[in-house]
Amino acid sequence: MRVLLVEDEKKLSAAVSKLLKQEHFAVDAVYNGLDGLDMALDDVYDAVILDVMLPGMDGFTLLKKLRQQGCSVPVLMLTARGDLEDRVRGLETGADYYLPKPFEKEELIACLRTITRRRTESVVKELAYGDLTLSEKDGFLSCTATGKQIRLGAKEYQMMELFLRNPEQILQKETMTDRIWGYDSEAEYNNLEVYVSFLRKKLTFLNSRVRIRTIRGMGYSLEEEK
Repeated sequence: MRVLLVEDEKKLSAAVSKLLKQEHFAVDAVYNGLDGLDMALDDVYDAVILDVMLPGMDGFTLLKKLRQQGCSVPVLMLTARGDLEDRVRGLETGADYYLPKPFEKEELIACLRTITRRRTESVVKELAYGDLTLSEKDGFLSCTATGKQIRLGAKEYQMMELFLRNPEQILQKETMTDRIWGYDSEAEYNNLEVYVSFLRKKLTFLNSRVRIRTIRGMGYSLEEEK
């Protein structure tokens, strides 16, 4: 999953980004409200972590504008302003959760996973398709038919998660590159092809019936052999 972090305290932003990456999230960080609004409206994020006190545009205003423009991305407000009035204002504006600073890292991760599950109406700890399951807890990809499993690297995990959330759909190369590496990355399509190759080898190792099919000129699709 890809998360947008809008936090102007750069040390805290770096710490939260590191934590999220350890938990298999891809993270884009910005440090002011104007950039946060612009990026959040691109509709490539699974969640937004939003501070209230931001330069350029405060978090409440940013969230209000997101909701006015029809953006339903889950928003976790992360702020030192934790009094009741601010919490109520944040939730009424459209936040999915309000977490005051300081916070425990386990609570942040749990809250983030909870609000993203609400959007996908998923309550399980694993993503599954065909004979494959992917554990968000430890990053293992497993085949139920053979009993084999293998741990995925960070980018492999993000790519397989994207496939499993969109099975039998054509994922365009540009969309996949943006979701996995981010807009500011210099990653190109050949990077994408390398990681697709890695995943195909691991599917072969698992003896899974699931395959990544190349759609010439467009992208890839996760499909199960019948």
